[in-house]
Amino acid sequence: MPQLPEKIHELTVGQLSARSGAAVSALHFYESKGLISSRRTSGNQRRYTRDTLRRVAFVRAAQRVGIPLATIREALAELPEERTPTRADWARLSEAWRSELDARIDQLNRLRDHLTDCIGCGCLSLATCVLSNPDDVFGERGAGSRLMREERGPRAHS
Repeated sequence: MPQLPEKIHELTVGQLSARSGAAVSALHFYESKGLISSRRTSGNQRRYTRDTLRRVAFVRAAQRVGIPLATIREALAELPEERTPTRADWARLSEAWRSELDARIDQLNRLRDHLTDCIGCGCLSLATCVLSNPDDVFGERGAGSRLMREERGPRAHS
């Protein structure tokens, strides 16, 4: 990983990319979503403060565990004066996100278990399939496939 002399206080997008491991396009995307910010030089080139490295690391770590970018942006916006997240910030936020992640893990485990059942029978019946008809909500409307007809609307016969 390239090292920067201490006297350099701003990074180009290429330097930030090399140091953070994030693609330049990802950094531009993060900036467009308000996750990081830069200033523009007179030649319209982006310059990032060194602490942007920590913000990028924070965003990437949160993304790896499945936190949506909108949630990450909200968390960063809560920091006073848009300061860089600290270890204490990460601990507080990760604890708050833990129950949401646990719920998603439980949901994915249930889906995985039902997918195995579905592969075994292959029916995809709207009357009984827990994947295409959770809690049998369509069974109350009668037998047969109803989703395709309802999504398309009544078919005109020619």
